[in-house]
Amino acid sequence: MRVFRGLREYPGITVAIVALVAVLLLRAAGDGGVARWVATAYVGAFIVWTLVGMVRDVLRGHVGLDVLAVVAMVATLAVREYVAALIIVLMLSGGKALEDFAGRRAKRDLTALLDRSPRVAHVLRPPGASRAEELEDVAVDDVAVGDVLLVRPGEIVPVDGVLLGGGGTFDESSLTGESLPVTRGAGEEALSGAVNGTRAVRIRAVRRSVDSQYQQIVALVRAAEDSRAPVVRLADRFAVPFTAVALVLAGAAWTISGDPTRFAEVLVLATPCPLLVAAPVAFLGGLSRAARSGVIVKSGTVIEQLARLRSAAFDKTGTLTKGRPDLVAVRPADGFTARELLRLAASAEQYSSHVFAESIRRAATERGLGLLAATDASEVATNGVTAVVAGRTVVVGKPAYVASIAPDTIGVALGPGEAAAYVAVDGRFAGAVVVADDPRPESPAVVSWLRANGIEHITMLTGDTRPTAESIARQVGIDDVHAELLPPEKVRLAAELRPRPVMMVGDGVNDAPVLAASDVGVAMGAKGATAAGDAAGVVLLVDSLAKVVDAVSIGRHTLRVALTAIWIGIGLSTGLMLVAMTGAIPAVAGALVQELVDLATILYALRALGGPPSGLGPAARGEGPVSRRPSTLHRT
Repeated sequence: MRVFRGLREYPGITVAIVALVAVLLLRAAGDGGVARWVATAYVGAFIVWTLVGMVRDVLRGHVGLDVLAVVAMVATLAVREYVAALIIVLMLSGGKALEDFAGRRAKRDLTALLDRSPRVAHVLRPPGASRAEELEDVAVDDVAVGDVLLVRPGEIVPVDGVLLGGGGTFDESSLTGESLPVTRGAGEEALSGAVNGTRAVRIRAVRRSVDSQYQQIVALVRAAEDSRAPVVRLADRFAVPFTAVALVLAGAAWTISGDPTRFAEVLVLATPCPLLVAAPVAFLGGLSRAARSGVIVKSGTVIEQLARLRSAAFDKTGTLTKGRPDLVAVRPADGFTARELLRLAASAEQYSSHVFAESIRRAATERGLGLLAATDASEVATNGVTAVVAGRTVVVGKPAYVASIAPDTIGVALGPGEAAAYVAVDGRFAGAVVVADDPRPESPAVVSWLRANGIEHITMLTGDTRPTAESIARQVGIDDVHAELLPPEKVRLAAELRPRPVMMVGDGVNDAPVLAASDVGVAMGAKGATAAGDAAGVVLLVDSLAKVVDAVSIGRHTLRVALTAIWIGIGLSTGLMLVAMTGAIPAVAGALVQELVDLATILYALRALGGPPSGLGPAARGEGPVSRRPSTLHRT
């Protein structure tokens, strides 16, 4: 049944088989002339159809790789080897089926993510005057923010939502790579794509489907699946020389032997399949393996760039560091108390998207300091936030920015790895909130691996202050530091970085311009979809910098497999053509042997699905206990 289904799906194969069987039967019945005319008519029509496709390719600027097959078909018909010509037609007709089969195998992990995307949500409609609470199944895209959903045991959470009532246990491995289930309590967020545990839970939707975590991942995967690998460039790079060599060998065989049949016998062994099929399969395999590792690579072109990297640039906060700073100290100026300063700073930071803002708000909440609402608030990207809180104008930000508003601002002493958010109240310096964002435990190993594996230039590009940046850089092993940068300055420095290609790794909205401008932008996207994730060519779904090493390793292995598959095909074809020049391989046998060469190269290309490990063990990846700094509230 599967065979018949395949024949219906690929009618070209069916027609080619029918034509070949008919010709063989006619020959067996002694009607050689009729058989020859049937073969010539069918192969001639196929040649015309192939030439039309080649012309279209040339008009798009790509070399027509089927030229060798066309010449081989014309040559075999000219020397009356029409069975060989039919076998070539069957091989080319079956090439699409072979490519589809290998492609499905290569992108299995990509399609698995798409197939498990939630499609239906159980919405709980509130009771009315004449009815009880109702359960309604709706399409995930129709879920609105604020809807209450029921998630049954074993079901996939359809949209991002906040847990109501009791907590639940969820399998988030498809989102974070964490194999162990995690427990979420009431009020905590359950991410779409997570698999619910053994008890039904209720959640209130906080985002629509299109904005939820798993759907963002699906969008990235779909873009990667639909992208075309840079095999057109690879094919063009090899097509002209290979075609020329094949025609020279075939012409030489004819000249030396004086037999035109020898020309056809050589050309039937010149196969373009390693260029047309094997290389795309290898790149699809690389994309699939990356997805399985928690790395979404958006196109095959990015795979090739990853393989050729020579420089790397890193943002600091949330990239080389954990991105979750801990409060170290509150240092108020005269006239302010530590609790007052922290409360005002945290109230203003409610309106900031900076990673320090979340830490300051968290610290105030943990200390029981109720946050105040602002009547007006605005943020200057990378500099700070201004808010009117309880009638007082509060400014929180970088020292230079705060000093431009409060001239009496004075610097505070910082320890290694510490940073300070300066605060001004009503135009007067109020003090500083000191936080510390320790390096990720895997950062030194990642930097060391890149340097040991051919990355010649590694630098840090950060908007943070120089002392803090240099302290983190020393701890992770980076010598070249550019600090206190605005987004345009990051873009300029990334453009000037040599040698090329350059990889930029970042996580924040402010990193989006430099990620887009780099040869390869890598976004730490595990905490949700951001502008950085949209701008990057690579998105890390797991919150670990070690995935950068995985991405580079997979890129290199994939390109190596693709090129090796091409060279295997070219090498085998060239060797067989040299043998065919002696007349040892008849045309029909040569056409069949060529198909085995194609199969060998495609099977080798599937090796891109596997590959050697990156070389970073559990310790280097930071998979150990996490320590936190103590924090204090005190006066200086």
